[in-house]
Amino acid sequence: MPDLRELCAAAVDAAEGDEAAEVFAEETRRTEVEARRGEVEGLTFAESRGVGVRLISGERLGYAWAADPSVEEVRQAVGQARENARFGTPDGFNALPVAQAAEPIRELFHPDQARMPTDRKVRTALDLEHLATSSDPRVTKTDACRYGDAVSRVAIASTAGVSAEYARTDCWVLVVALAEDGDETQTGYSFRVGRETSELEWPDIASEAVGRATRMLGAAKPPTARVPVVLDPFAGSAFLEVLAGALSADAVQKGRSLFANLLGEPVASPLVTLVDDGRLLTGPAASPFDDEGVPSERTELIAHGTLMSFLHNTYTARRGSARSTGNAKRAGFRSVPGVGTSNFYVEAGTADPRDILRKADGGVLIQEVSGVHSGANPISGEFSVGATGLRIRDGELAEPLREMTIASTLPEMLKAVAAVGDDLRFFSSVGVPTILIGEMTVAGV
Repeated sequence: MPDLRELCAAAVDAAEGDEAAEVFAEETRRTEVEARRGEVEGLTFAESRGVGVRLISGERLGYAWAADPSVEEVRQAVGQARENARFGTPDGFNALPVAQAAEPIRELFHPDQARMPTDRKVRTALDLEHLATSSDPRVTKTDACRYGDAVSRVAIASTAGVSAEYARTDCWVLVVALAEDGDETQTGYSFRVGRETSELEWPDIASEAVGRATRMLGAAKPPTARVPVVLDPFAGSAFLEVLAGALSADAVQKGRSLFANLLGEPVASPLVTLVDDGRLLTGPAASPFDDEGVPSERTELIAHGTLMSFLHNTYTARRGSARSTGNAKRAGFRSVPGVGTSNFYVEAGTADPRDILRKADGGVLIQEVSGVHSGANPISGEFSVGATGLRIRDGELAEPLREMTIASTLPEMLKAVAAVGDDLRFFSSVGVPTILIGEMTVAGV
């Protein structure tokens, strides 16, 4: 089986004349274990390997891909990309990035994790489920309990001189606990990602899921009111994913962003600094370069409340007379690079979460929201989403609340941030600390 570098070299060598050609190659081995009622309910292995070829000729772009290819099949993919380019629309912004050296991040790959035996993965999932169903009599089963991991490698080469590769290990655990009291059932979830199993702290994840489920038993609708709202990191991460799309230069250039034409303007509280950092080791999405070979970097999108930048790949940077921020992202070798986040997070503040609760007396802690993506308008920023949480009384968490709706706009919410916690936590590639919103409408009864 040819090495990824061989496949990349074959694609570059197959370019003709003044064609600009790039090949993105990746291979991934993934395992996932599902545990239920003390047994393995599912054990899946998946492997994928392939290349994607992007070719630009006469300002026309063509793309083709091949799964698990031979060297000859890679050459054929270049020919197919060439043929596809003939039907493309000329676009002067189509170009490949020039080669830049990217500093390696060796900590992304853990050899012991890559060699982890399957029986240990199974044991981790079973132990996780046992902990989740044995610590509280109200939780005797889970809706989901999974351990998963992946070993992957990426290589990129181009006629512009790009030649780079890296390997990584990733692992994760997820627990969705079911708390029951009579006819009532409440769910609570928790998950964590890391590069090796020792980083997952999975006993704490089981305990957290159980706690988040049991504390919601007996929940009732609250009266409609405008009150202080505390977003815990779980809830805050959902809103941050919407902001990620609005801060993409692609969305801005297509007129689909609420931040268009606001560079240099205050768009949030001075307490808010929003960052994308592809080299942050404590973030799970770190990589030495993006999906077209541009070195990863730290980009402050909002600095102390002021909009400073958007996320760019090579195309949007050329179109916007800017520079790539190293944010070209693909869904895999079958797709061309778009614009996406790496480690995208609200920078931790200085407030202790316990002090934030005291500041929000009489308000609500939101622990889960639903419908953010469908309920938020990416252009106006208006949103109305379902939520569950707990009343805050005398600086402590009190009675649980359900079937409530929180409504505002993203600009209003950002400007109303009154405190940012020191407890930054990553969920996949999104990181959020506890955040206090001075006042929001919470609709219930």
